[in-house]
Amino acid sequence: MTRFALAFVILCAGALSARAQDAANCGAPAKLDDGWTTVTPAEAGFDPVHLCALDKFISQWKGANVHGVVVVRHGKLVMERYYSGPDERLGRPLGTIDFGPKVKHDLRSVSKSVTSLLIGIAIGEGKFPSLDSPLVDHLPAKYDELRTPENSRISMRNLLTMSSGMKWDETPPYIDPSNSWNDMDGAADPYRFLLQRAVVTTPGTVYNYNSGDTELLGLALMHGTGGHIDDYARERLFAPLGITDFDWIKMWSSGEPYASAGVRLRPRDMAKLGQLLLNDGRWEGKQVLPKGWAAESVRPRLNGDGLFYYGYQWWLGRTMLRGRDLHWAAGTGLGGQRLYVQPDLGLVVVVTAGHYSSPLQVPVPFGIFTKHVLPATID
Repeated sequence: MTRFALAFVILCAGALSARAQDAANCGAPAKLDDGWTTVTPAEAGFDPVHLCALDKFISQWKGANVHGVVVVRHGKLVMERYYSGPDERLGRPLGTIDFGPKVKHDLRSVSKSVTSLLIGIAIGEGKFPSLDSPLVDHLPAKYDELRTPENSRISMRNLLTMSSGMKWDETPPYIDPSNSWNDMDGAADPYRFLLQRAVVTTPGTVYNYNSGDTELLGLALMHGTGGHIDDYARERLFAPLGITDFDWIKMWSSGEPYASAGVRLRPRDMAKLGQLLLNDGRWEGKQVLPKGWAAESVRPRLNGDGLFYYGYQWWLGRTMLRGRDLHWAAGTGLGGQRLYVQPDLGLVVVVTAGHYSSPLQVPVPFGIFTKHVLPATID
């Protein structure tokens, strides 16, 4: 072999070795003192080359504006990748943010899933009523005058499954005045506004996406616990998970936290919420949720939008992978915020993005989960 050929072979071998090394360490999670054990993709049962092609995959989407991707498997942090892009804080532009493991992000409607977790905790403590009890029986006295035969039929379970039957349309863009969210948000007392809504379908029969249902759950939760839901979350949910850095945005009118959209967390802390679903509510040996609440939360209750089912403020879907029918649960939020949980593979995937007014908010995170992370599993 000539010296030129030998040099070429050595160069190629070095390049392949470097590629393998890059694949083994790509997206290596930051080592923070927050309870996560970190492992390499190969140690977690991933094809490193496939998983580590994330950047190339995202680059296929023009203007993807993905902010972060976190992958957890079998309770260990495998990958976290962060990018730069324009972002908002509940509609208020923040400019371009350089995201990283210590930077919080809007959860938007993934906050609904957080509220559901809090309700489970409150039920376990005897601070939240039976799910089949009427909402109007468990509210502050100042709303007693708003009781009607119609709203007296709305139960806590109806609110959890977004089937209150109230007249509500949240399908237009949020910048559209006809979106019911805007009427609620602009009201001097959002809860009074909600309790005065007409009931147009039998509660419990028809799914209709309604952030107002979640806000009423938040009101009942505050009434039962005797405090703000952000304080309750700090003490009963976030502290046991080692989450110390969070925001919960307040309503401008009442100063109460938005139960449906106000939470801001670091993506790696979002993943801890998903891990609770996999571990029957446990974290590091502590029972954070009552036993069984996680399973109850992700049981299909109603047909959500024709493609997915809906549980207790969690979306439920399924994906075929190499002949396997994989069921998953997801917290979803405007802009492409996603918290996916797949129990068969022991998988939690978090995606944050900035597509608050773009149709890409659906295919981008779903593609990352189903076309990239799931196929990278090898066991």
